[in-house]
Amino acid sequence: MDLDLGQLRALAAVVAEGTFEAAARVLHVTPSAVSQRIRALETSAGRVLLVRVKPVVPTEAGRTVLRLAREVELLAADARRELGQEEGTPVLPVAVNADSLATWFLGAVAPLAGEFCFDLRREDQERTGELLREGGVVAAVTAEADPVPGCSATRLGAMHYQPCASAAFARRWFPRGVDREALSRAPVVVFDRDDDLQDRWLRGFGHPLPPRHHVPATSDFGEAVRRGFGWGMLLPAQVEACGPDGVVDLDPGGGVDVELHWQRWKIRSAALDRLSEAVLAAWR
Repeated sequence: MDLDLGQLRALAAVVAEGTFEAAARVLHVTPSAVSQRIRALETSAGRVLLVRVKPVVPTEAGRTVLRLAREVELLAADARRELGQEEGTPVLPVAVNADSLATWFLGAVAPLAGEFCFDLRREDQERTGELLREGGVVAAVTAEADPVPGCSATRLGAMHYQPCASAAFARRWFPRGVDREALSRAPVVVFDRDDDLQDRWLRGFGHPLPPRHHVPATSDFGEAVRRGFGWGMLLPAQVEACGPDGVVDLDPGGGVDVELHWQRWKIRSAALDRLSEAVLAAWR
């Protein structure tokens, strides 16, 4: 397979932007030129690399070549910086779960924001590893402990969640305490359809199936619990944001721990090394 940097850059741009037209605008060429580069790359690879839908989706072979394209571009950006020939600002695509993004991650990478542009992909911690496998990101905060092929994994630690509700909600729905019968009736707030934190805690009560509100934003999630939409699993920072009389703990001493890991590509890259150092230092 003959490697052409322009063709690899076109593949990465098409997948990132979703269409040939949008990729052309980013690359400052015509859509026809992007299409020609992709066809040439597919001919060289001997595989179809993209499914031509909207947004464009890489095939299994396309994900392999996409990862290569991301790695080459990252290394090329490092080389340009060392040679004093940098053009533009390097882009670091990173997958992060919503609660990390809302609490500690932005503070971790803020010192690097003047040197790099961050393309942060918000995804559930159980799914961020998949973005690494697809080649769409160079690093991820993930629940996966086992390294994704081609990546190194470092344990960060646990984020602790407590089941909480407003005092008025607790009086209404749990007048005789928290038990399976009450939990089957009391509404629960969940982040989105990938969020299983509440269900993990409910397993200890025999898997009741309560009515559900979906609130897919970390700050709004805590606000929904505070306002009595339902009970939900909150981080200490969310509990604090609710105020001293905002919510009550339904399970003192209990709760759910979510183990997080930092996974990154193994390639030697100054940009990726700086990113990892900042993330690990912030977590510590």
